[in-house]
Amino acid sequence: MYVVDTNSWSVLRNFYPKAFKTFWQQLDALVAGGEVVSVREVQNELKRVSHSEHLDEWLDANKGLFSGPTEDELEFVAEIFKIDHFRQLVGRHQVLVGNPAADPFVIARAKILGGCVVTEEKLKPNAAQIPNVCDHFDIECVNLEGLIEAEGWEF
Repeated sequence: MYVVDTNSWSVLRNFYPKAFKTFWQQLDALVAGGEVVSVREVQNELKRVSHSEHLDEWLDANKGLFSGPTEDELEFVAEIFKIDHFRQLVGRHQVLVGNPAADPFVIARAKILGGCVVTEEKLKPNAAQIPNVCDHFDIECVNLEGLIEAEGWEF
């Protein structure tokens, strides 16, 4: 099970359907099998940024990937925020202007479902980023290339 962050979805704007036909077929198969999911806050973040027409159409056709948090996920978000340093996952500006903040919800969904977070963020010492939180809570975390490798896809 993969829980995909906003920045990894954004990378897919460069995966043109005619040029990467096999990629999209394999991704569709994972989605159909329930192996790729995301969270509602990621969908909200994606609405705020410009993508390609093909990605926007694909995301619109796959709205079911983006569900709201369960009670267990909300409880785990609270666990994340018990660590002062990880409260930085949600920026002050995001709070003040009401922008979506998907990171803690992506992590919580992966933890509760026993899945793997897919994000383009990198593990950085002392950072409050997805890979650092995943490392702390022993949650697998890869980038899009890591998902492709884990699935054994070749093009």
